[in-house]
Amino acid sequence: MTVPDYSPIGTVKRPVTNKADEPPHVSISPSSPIEKVTGSRHLKAAFGYSLGGALRLLGETAFCHEIIAGAVIFAAFVAVGASFSDYVMMAVVMLGLFAAEALNTAIEEIIDRISPEWSDTGRHAKDLGSFAVFCLLLANGLTAAFVIIPKLMSP
Repeated sequence: MTVPDYSPIGTVKRPVTNKADEPPHVSISPSSPIEKVTGSRHLKAAFGYSLGGALRLLGETAFCHEIIAGAVIFAAFVAVGASFSDYVMMAVVMLGLFAAEALNTAIEEIIDRISPEWSDTGRHAKDLGSFAVFCLLLANGLTAAFVIIPKLMSP
């Protein structure tokens, strides 16, 4: 990684630190404390964060494809006369897929933020998140096949 040239900003009037080998002091605490939300306000805030995450996830092409595939699967369930427990089982597996997609998107955003250059560690993190989504895609496909194929085979 190269350090950008800041010469157009101006010349340095004084050193950033007192000693050349001492790193500058960086405060990791916020300038104003974050108010802890409790009680029913916490539930409202948590719902808002979840809704924000869902809206962010709707911007992902893969997630939109997963929603469409889910709608097709549930339409096929209607067509073959699936039972209520089949719908519940499929919904649980589908929610697992949505959660994995959300976590995969979070991993990708964090890696892109902290390591914008190509690195093996960043690639591995993204590949592992993608593999988790792939596993749940297979689980969704197997679950759908487990319900649909026997219904199509029976007279």
